[in-house]
Amino acid sequence: MKHVPPSARETAFNCPHCGALARQYWYSAHAEPMEKDALPTIIDAAKIEQLNLDQIEDKEERQRLQAWAKKMALGRPFFEGNQRYRDIDVNNVWFSRCFNCNEVSLWLCDALVYPQKGEAPLANPDMPEDIRRDYDEASVILDHSPRGAAALIRLAIQKLCKELGQPGKNINDDIGALVAGGLDPRVQQALDAVRVIGNNAVHPGQIDLRDDRATAETLFKLLNLVVDKTISEPKHVAEVYASLPERAVKAIEKRDGQK
Repeated sequence: MKHVPPSARETAFNCPHCGALARQYWYSAHAEPMEKDALPTIIDAAKIEQLNLDQIEDKEERQRLQAWAKKMALGRPFFEGNQRYRDIDVNNVWFSRCFNCNEVSLWLCDALVYPQKGEAPLANPDMPEDIRRDYDEASVILDHSPRGAAALIRLAIQKLCKELGQPGKNINDDIGALVAGGLDPRVQQALDAVRVIGNNAVHPGQIDLRDDRATAETLFKLLNLVVDKTISEPKHVAEVYASLPERAVKAIEKRDGQK
């Protein structure tokens, strides 16, 4: 599937919120002066109950304020009410809104400020959460430090080997054990590619990743491929097999000599 990184120069890209390749609608920013000595309104989940919104008699107004407070407590940009133009333009601040999920992203000049997802391909949804955190962290620093991103992806591969039943202490030994257990040769090559390139990111070698973003980016694709082959595909096959009629499953087991 085509991946278009978020960019202030595009009208459609993979949304940093939902991941869908979708149309993005752009908004410029305008400002309205606050009253003298006024401070920004900061609401967190703990303070919503203190707003005493239940005392508002008008039901619709109470529901509107409750919805507004809950959105404020999320701490992320959103649009509300009549988005009319104000008197003061705010330059180099932009908002993009995704057609698919309707979420808002915040840009400073051409840099995505919120959410911080980086520009690497989105992680496989079946990627274990602990590994996913390393993946997302590597994605955020990819542009600033390809070498650091590569090192994090290598760490993610090491954790993935442990997820696949290996000790997780020596990545080379873990890959060897997976190969002995019948690992697909293409997956082995992907694992070893990440291992070798990741090692060179940490230790001096023949590959210098300090300014090599393209090579570092390929490691994200390889990690997604490994997760797809080792987790997603077995999961999908198991789900389909589990949906078969019990009689058919017993016939298959009998054919294959299973009790």
